[in-house]
Amino acid sequence: MSVAGFKKQFYKASQMVSEKVGGAEGTKLDEDFKDLEKRADVTSKAVVDVISKTSEYLQPNPASRAKLTMLNTVSKIRGQVKSPGYPQAEGLLGESMAKFGREMGEDTNFGGALVDVGESMKRLAEVKDSLDIDVKQNFIDPLQAVVDKDIKDIQHHLKKLEGRRLDYDYKKKRQGKIPDEELRSALEKFHESKEMAESSMHNLLETDVEQVSQMASLVESQLQYHKQAVQVLEELTDKLRDRVNEAQSRPRHEYTPKPKPSFDYGEPERSNGGYSPTANPPSYSTAPLVEVPSFHRTPSMKNNQHSSEPCAKALYDFEPENEGELGFREGDIITLTNRIDENWFEGTLHGQSGFFPNNYVEVVVPL
Repeated sequence: MSVAGFKKQFYKASQMVSEKVGGAEGTKLDEDFKDLEKRADVTSKAVVDVISKTSEYLQPNPASRAKLTMLNTVSKIRGQVKSPGYPQAEGLLGESMAKFGREMGEDTNFGGALVDVGESMKRLAEVKDSLDIDVKQNFIDPLQAVVDKDIKDIQHHLKKLEGRRLDYDYKKKRQGKIPDEELRSALEKFHESKEMAESSMHNLLETDVEQVSQMASLVESQLQYHKQAVQVLEELTDKLRDRVNEAQSRPRHEYTPKPKPSFDYGEPERSNGGYSPTANPPSYSTAPLVEVPSFHRTPSMKNNQHSSEPCAKALYDFEPENEGELGFREGDIITLTNRIDENWFEGTLHGQSGFFPNNYVEVVVPL
């Protein structure tokens, strides 16, 4: 930086400190300039915010927007002309519906309806992509050009105006110590910057015809999008109405349950401990046990049974839930001591005795 430039920066900094800390008053701009500056500032903020909100309207998912921005940047770095598009919600929904509809089978009523709706949703996504392209070309890009050129010029001239005002005010306070020619030059530069700032703000406010035209392009693009969307949805509605009528005219097929498998374990002496059907452990009643007289075998009955003591083989694990019940594991051999009723046995295992449901075991040697 040259000595003159360094001195100028020092003057501006000194004047700013005097105004901020010491309460010194600087040169006041006229009311017309302030009004122009206010209107230009509101317009600038409006353009920037509308661009942002329009992007959110077209691409509402912030995570997808961030990812798309990153991919576009990478595509530019790699020199790729075509960059990936925004994943429209209609398209994602359509892909899901079409996928599962085909898995169900298009010959089924629900599967066919899913495919119809899915394909229509993907068409809506294509229409939404067209809306994105139209709005970007005819609305966002022209407004962004205003930001990049007109608004940036205004900011540049206003910043330069403020610097020259500080320089002029510093020299004006030190009139007599500062050469008159230098003071006069500072005043001329201040007025020059003020005129350039006024001109740039005036040009921005005079382009309102272009901005209104761009707004009209936005609305026209939305109108075309909604017309095409209505056409797609009307066609889909007719298809679904036909499917509903067809489904209602079909005879209903009543559900007929299949026969339940029967558990036939065969002769006890021929049993090897297995059972034919694969099934979950049977449920058992938790109702209070009813004591009934013990079943006593007569001598003649004893002669017809095996010489070994009565026992049963556990088919499933049984976890006792009430006091007095006997727990066991699959494959355990339980000594039978009594039949309590038609659903419960009494027996012993590993020195423990108790009750257990008879459908958890296979009788090897009956009582």
